[in-house]
Amino acid sequence: MNTSLYHICKRGFDVVFALIVLFVLSPIYLLTAIIIKCSSPGTVFYKANRIGKGGQPFICYKFRSMVADSGKVALTTLENDERIFPFGSFIRKAKIDELPQFYNVLIGNMSVVGPRPEDKENSDFIYRGKYKNILNIKPGLTSPASLYDYTHGEKYSTEEEYKKFFLPEKLELELYYVENCSALYDIRLIFRTVKIVFLSTFGKREFKKPNELVYITPQLEKKESMASKSDY
Repeated sequence: MNTSLYHICKRGFDVVFALIVLFVLSPIYLLTAIIIKCSSPGTVFYKANRIGKGGQPFICYKFRSMVADSGKVALTTLENDERIFPFGSFIRKAKIDELPQFYNVLIGNMSVVGPRPEDKENSDFIYRGKYKNILNIKPGLTSPASLYDYTHGEKYSTEEEYKKFFLPEKLELELYYVENCSALYDIRLIFRTVKIVFLSTFGKREFKKPNELVYITPQLEKKESMASKSDY
């Protein structure tokens, strides 16, 4: 499938899939909104300033999972993050907090599958050099990097550790998807997402690293080796 046809078909799939999800899961949307309102003071939705295709900012919608006015935007959510209230922890684990983003998919500033959009406050040091190419396509609800972040990213105790040890792999995974996206790859990622979220929600805690890292790790090791030599 050529690139232009792929993106036309992908947009059609996004619209149909988003409409189905918004309709079928509407009772879950309503129930989640009621429980959030009853369990934590503040708004039901969290409006995040994110960076989309071409570096354009947009509002990304989520169900609020943290206490209101939780402070400065962080690079990631850390292990045992005290900002998350109890029901918020559950909807994050079950990925219910991301469901409002199907509205973003419907209006066209996100796709079902694509690199996760980063916060505007963190974008300057993330989308640099070759990683600017991540912005060549629409951000999405799921990607190899977002699944890796979901299973492994919240195990760090400090933001510095996350930035040093995890972020390089995550960005390489996002770039890998941008350079290798296809209809078949998207379908595989959707099924992989459903499987991982289901298993995690029902108690699985240990997941293997994504297969894509087999291709990426040698490049990272070479990069780290060159950086190490330059220190002498």
